[in-house]
Amino acid sequence: MFIQVLILLVALVVLVWSADKFVFGASSLARNLGISPMIIGLTIVAMGSSAPEMMVAATASLQGNPNTAIGNAIGSNITNIALVLGITALMQPLTVSSGTIKREIPLILAVTALAYWMLADYNFSFIEGLILIIGFFAYIITLLVITLKRAKTAPVDDPMILGAESDVPDPVSTGMSVVWLVVGMILLPVSASYLIDSAEFIAKSFGISDLVIGLTIVAIGTSLPELAASIASILKKEDDLALGNIIGSNIFNILAVLSLTGLIAPGDIDTHAATRDAPIMLGITLLLFVLCFSRKRGSFRITRLKGLLLLAIFFGYQILLFSQ
Repeated sequence: MFIQVLILLVALVVLVWSADKFVFGASSLARNLGISPMIIGLTIVAMGSSAPEMMVAATASLQGNPNTAIGNAIGSNITNIALVLGITALMQPLTVSSGTIKREIPLILAVTALAYWMLADYNFSFIEGLILIIGFFAYIITLLVITLKRAKTAPVDDPMILGAESDVPDPVSTGMSVVWLVVGMILLPVSASYLIDSAEFIAKSFGISDLVIGLTIVAIGTSLPELAASIASILKKEDDLALGNIIGSNIFNILAVLSLTGLIAPGDIDTHAATRDAPIMLGITLLLFVLCFSRKRGSFRITRLKGLLLLAIFFGYQILLFSQ
């Protein structure tokens, strides 16, 4: 058991590290090819924090563990809002003025409601997965079109867009870019495979379902990049980026991560995912929507008290999972 836990922890570390190197190599290569930092920041870098979840979802589905993949997607969204945003707001209250975020908060609520509706019949079909992945590409294209159109008429002053652009790493040589890209492409699936295997072993040893493992250990582990990014953002006084990372990651988790399960391993799902976990994901997303209506001079405000409330919900949810 100790060996399996060690493998799980090492696999998580390698998964997160290789995702970072993959994004670094891809971003650097894109800059060397003449693509603007703004486009790279809104696409490659933005998707980078969800790369671990995407790889886990694909690997788990291919290995016949779709409930682990579904649990990872749902659990990551709950963890991002309740744990990551809770800790971030507790460290420093967030004042957010980004127009991009104001548009995306209703969007994440709508997307989450769609995912809940798709899972409510205890089945996740190929068509439903296809709808979500089409929605993902439509979302990315729409975001790029809106941003680039505005950039042509006026300087970009949205703090979320500027933050995403500033997150693009400085380029290295094309050769080194390719090396880091290949390293990430190799280690991502390998580490994800070890992670799923060890998680399944631990789950069976303790009589825990694959779904709960995905909702807890795997979800928390793959949400570490969001936590690190949010803390780094508030240290740099970039409140918009801290919240934007979480909202963007949750949109990606549903459209690009959850969709992979339907595309690769469609079929019946654990009933708890539909009756317990998806409703909680929808409820906590709705709570985020409500909390953001508290305004100060036209800005969204996430106070320490709201952060404490989110953390309390997170720990209450963990107790619920292991008490059933």
